[in-house]
Amino acid sequence: MDATYWGRNFGVVIMKDSCTGKILWRKFIFCKETLADYKEGVDWLLENSFQIEGIVCDGLRGMFQMFSRYRVQMCQFHQVSIVKRYLTQKPELEASKELLQITRLLCHTDKESFTGLFENWYNKWSDFIKERYIERKTGKKRYVHCRLRSAYLSIKRNMPYLWIWYDNSGVGIPNTNNGLEGKITDLKSKLRNHNGLSKRHRMIFIDEYFKASF
Repeated sequence: MDATYWGRNFGVVIMKDSCTGKILWRKFIFCKETLADYKEGVDWLLENSFQIEGIVCDGLRGMFQMFSRYRVQMCQFHQVSIVKRYLTQKPELEASKELLQITRLLCHTDKESFTGLFENWYNKWSDFIKERYIERKTGKKRYVHCRLRSAYLSIKRNMPYLWIWYDNSGVGIPNTNNGLEGKITDLKSKLRNHNGLSKRHRMIFIDEYFKASF
């Protein structure tokens, strides 16, 4: 499940069956997605006799706790994107370069290899990411390499949810939301051919597109 947007105030939350490729549920939203939106979708699936074997999501804050009764997989592609936002595509610090290189392996390696590389990186750079300075105006201590530290903490915090697919290989849970992303990309490509549509007609277009996926 994921959300996609057209501008700041219009988007859609989508839930897709990874086995059949069908869109199961969708909801138009007119602000940022919330946990309540996803809960509404999951509740609808349960009320309509669907059996949820697992959930793949982008790690919206509170998502793992809300759906803790299920196997919840953090989309590995989203995790890579989060680290890239913190470090940029071409970081200057050697520690950042190494962490980015390790992160790029996430979608292409196994749990033991990745966690081993990640732990080795931390052992090498732990003192570096803990470096602080005192801010002159406030006298408060601040981390010197705050963006690098945030990238590291993001992986560490999400690590238990990055390998649900690996630990439950017999269930068939995907490690990314790429299947859903593919449908979203196709939808947006088709909509670009109709740039003059009003929001109401755009909603009709999106609805018809997803109905074809049921």
